[in-house]
Amino acid sequence: MMRLAFLLLIIFTDGSSSDKVCSYQDVVDYLNLTADNSVFKMTRPVLDYKHPTVVQLDIILYAILAVIEKTQTFIPFVWVIMEWSNERISWDPDQFCGITQVSVPKEMLWKPDLFIYEMIQKDDSPQNPYMYVTYDGTVTSEEQMKVVSTCKMDVHKFPFDTQRCSISVGSAIHCIEEIRLLPSSNSSRATKFSRDVMKTQGEWDFLHLTVTRYNFTLDDRVWETLAYNFTMKRRPLLHVTNFMLPILFFLILDLASFFIADHRGEKLGFKVTVLLAISVLLLILNDILPSMSNKTPLIATYCIVIFALMLLSLLETILVTYLMEKDSASQEKLRLRDDRDDKQETVKIENTEEKRQTCCSCICKASDDEKQDELLPVAQEVNNSIQSLESNALLLILEELKELQNTLNLLLGCRQEGGKSGHWAARINRAFFIFYVTTVSLFLSLIFTAWNT
Repeated sequence: MMRLAFLLLIIFTDGSSSDKVCSYQDVVDYLNLTADNSVFKMTRPVLDYKHPTVVQLDIILYAILAVIEKTQTFIPFVWVIMEWSNERISWDPDQFCGITQVSVPKEMLWKPDLFIYEMIQKDDSPQNPYMYVTYDGTVTSEEQMKVVSTCKMDVHKFPFDTQRCSISVGSAIHCIEEIRLLPSSNSSRATKFSRDVMKTQGEWDFLHLTVTRYNFTLDDRVWETLAYNFTMKRRPLLHVTNFMLPILFFLILDLASFFIADHRGEKLGFKVTVLLAISVLLLILNDILPSMSNKTPLIATYCIVIFALMLLSLLETILVTYLMEKDSASQEKLRLRDDRDDKQETVKIENTEEKRQTCCSCICKASDDEKQDELLPVAQEVNNSIQSLESNALLLILEELKELQNTLNLLLGCRQEGGKSGHWAARINRAFFIFYVTTVSLFLSLIFTAWNT
């Protein structure tokens, strides 16, 4: 009995040690999957051509690489997962030690001819060279793609805008009767997966991913398309700090320039400098925004209105400076006229004194040379000449008084004219400052309300 039990133990031990050993190559050899076999890659893998090939597609957003408003380009990095059935492939896992799937090179099997409609540049990212094949004929292909696609963007509310870009996937030559496209994940699941695996977003905040399916007809044939709509919102902090706040600060500086004295030249130069700084920022904005847009961007309106207000402020400063210069010129002209009149009066007084001295010397000389009997007639003549000279002197004094009165009237008129010029300059400056502050407050409230809606 002991010997029989030992022999049975040896037999069972040999049997257990002789289990079958399997490899993936055994499955490949069984399926006859070779590089030279064109059966698996030439035509659509169906046994009956009337059966459509169902392709389940799943796209997951991995990163938002760039959103270029100038060229209307959206560049995401996505994972693309495709599954379809190959009716020519099947095996029994029990015959191959429980092997349920095997990886083979992509060149050995047929693949759906799917492409992205919006793609404008060939993908240059590294490709996965293999795909999985399961025992029931299900083929799974996974790709990582850098998609450079075109996207119609609305920059009306830039930089507080929300963009929606689409990636539409469809077959190149197979219609709906040959290839059916179905999404593997619905919108909520695709959004959750994308948020879980997303690594970088840049200045954009990914909101959600929407999956839709639609058909379109071309040449009496119906084509099926899957559309993946990516919704993302811009993070405006960079543009606010680097662009909008500096323009607002320049506007505040322009308002503060009203407290600079008008009779100095620094005010005009200061306003010109601020206006040039705004012009530089407008050039930066021109490099960001697209050349064509359905609506005028609010930030362009924001910059243009502020630029126009500063231009009006500069023109008002030029007008006030002109009035002040005109006042100064009239005062200088009046001063020169007063100096000329003073010189003329001094010359007239000197001439009158010389005439009086000449007359007196002549009278004294005549009285010494003439005789005593002729003294009385001569005295009478002298008295008559003195009276005529005195009347002439009075007439000269009266004329001088009239000229002095005219000079005073002219002086008062010029001063009144200069005072009116200075008064009007002050009134213009004050009225424009009130208009400027009111317009700026109203405009800023309207523009920020439009951005928030």
